[in-house]
Amino acid sequence: MADTFSWHIANASGQLFHHVDMGCQEKRLVEKVCDIYDKILKLENLIPSTHVDTLFTQLVLTCIAPSPIDVSKLSKRVQEIRSNLIKLCGEAEGLLESHFSTIIGSNENPFNHLNIFPYYSNYLKLSQLEFTMLSNHFTGLPNQIAFIGSGPLPLTSIMLASYHLRTTFFHNYDIDSLANSKALRLVSSHPDLSKRMFFHTADIMNVTNNLKEYEVVFLAALVGMSKEQKAQVIDHLGKHMAPGALLVLRSANGARAFLYPVIDPCDLQEFEVLSVYHPTDEIINSVIIARKYPMPIDLLNPRNGSIILPGKCSEIQHFNPLNHGSEIEEFAIDEKLS
Repeated sequence: MADTFSWHIANASGQLFHHVDMGCQEKRLVEKVCDIYDKILKLENLIPSTHVDTLFTQLVLTCIAPSPIDVSKLSKRVQEIRSNLIKLCGEAEGLLESHFSTIIGSNENPFNHLNIFPYYSNYLKLSQLEFTMLSNHFTGLPNQIAFIGSGPLPLTSIMLASYHLRTTFFHNYDIDSLANSKALRLVSSHPDLSKRMFFHTADIMNVTNNLKEYEVVFLAALVGMSKEQKAQVIDHLGKHMAPGALLVLRSANGARAFLYPVIDPCDLQEFEVLSVYHPTDEIINSVIIARKYPMPIDLLNPRNGSIILPGKCSEIQHFNPLNHGSEIEEFAIDEKLS
């Protein structure tokens, strides 16, 4: 798909035309997103229905097309629309998952009906992607994993436990007790997962000592709907996760940032960023893998020295002498997962 864009322009006039054209494309993209947003606002509610599903499908299809747009540079009005749209998407996603969790859980063997969820194949690919990335940085298999923001239909935990991490124990955290009860109903009849999947109703900001038990922590995309909230959650995890534990985060890139919050690597102060992947197919979320530093940064760097890491962020980052410069691994656009 990348070949359809003029990434390589032979002369200066061609470059000028390319940039003007991309500017027009960005303008049309923003106009279309704002138009869909206006239609969503007119809905009576976001409960799954033909009309609701159609609008959000249009929004997703609009935003997943490859685009170089930088949402942080958009006007204040569009920034406000984006912020509101992310909240609406989060509400709609929660209602959709709750709706299908109820339907799937009403069957005698829920696991035989998971694929009726509209985005089942996306979760299948996303869990494969995240496992592949984790495998590059984790020796063996983790014994304990936490998934924060698991929701009523914890497909990522289910798929990782079923296909990739078949001996790992999964601790799923959600602030909504009803979501947890629906999720528990899905796995309670499964002879294996019922023994390896646990559900905790809690605000993760109130969870401290238990976080030290997990070798890997997943943070769902919609935990922390704003940049400030997301940064607070990440800071909390940085304070209480076990030294050396891995953090898997879901972010967004390009136009997909109209659907999900963007995680700035600058907010990962207590972590070393290991790899970043920006998909260009139907997988919507970018994935970031980071490792908590083995000891507090001030102890790693007692003289409080600092260097600037180009490409990570514009702010000064503490230097970690145990790893001379954090490498952010950007995967090629058309790379196929092995």
